[in-house]
Amino acid sequence: MSKGSEILFATTNPHKVEEVRAVLGPLGVAVVGLDSLAAEPPEPEEDQETFRGNARLKAVYYARATGQSCLAEDSGLEVDALGGAPGVFSARYAGTSGSRAERDEANNRKLLEALRDAPPEKRRARFVCAMCLAQPEGRILAEVEGYYEGVIADAPRGKNGFGYDPLLYLPDAGCTSAELPPEAKNARSHRGQAARALAQKLQALATIPPTG
Repeated sequence: MSKGSEILFATTNPHKVEEVRAVLGPLGVAVVGLDSLAAEPPEPEEDQETFRGNARLKAVYYARATGQSCLAEDSGLEVDALGGAPGVFSARYAGTSGSRAERDEANNRKLLEALRDAPPEKRRARFVCAMCLAQPEGRILAEVEGYYEGVIADAPRGKNGFGYDPLLYLPDAGCTSAELPPEAKNARSHRGQAARALAQKLQALATIPPTG
């Protein structure tokens, strides 16, 4: 892979940018978010039924709109007792009003309420992350997925991470995802796994077309 390449990551979430940058940065690939653009294109409607479908939709849309190599991801939480919900609706499970922190808190409250009567064996859950990298003309260069298994705790714990991290309990670690230090979370998270799989594909491809 050529050093000095840049990928636009189609997100405004700084936590996601940092997580992917930590993996791709050592390869000489700069990862920048949508906030790096002088004018951010309007958001596309994420109307696909799968994480992979939404990631592909966003990657192609932003690559064509900006003329840059663009990485997009769609991620969320699947809970066995809820038939895989909240799934692709994870970020807006309890609505779309309020700040990011307020939405996260509302989503966590709604999830706990939905699982109030669920027995322990039905509280198994996983974070899923699908990533897609598209070239400026819209051609898909790579698609990968990552998974992060655990169970839903009875109450939120921990201050690290974001989203549903305070509720995903990791039996082998004896803590929630939000209680892990950032480097430990990156080593096992769904987004970290997907980013490492993407890094392997990029290394196999040897180069990324220049952006701009």
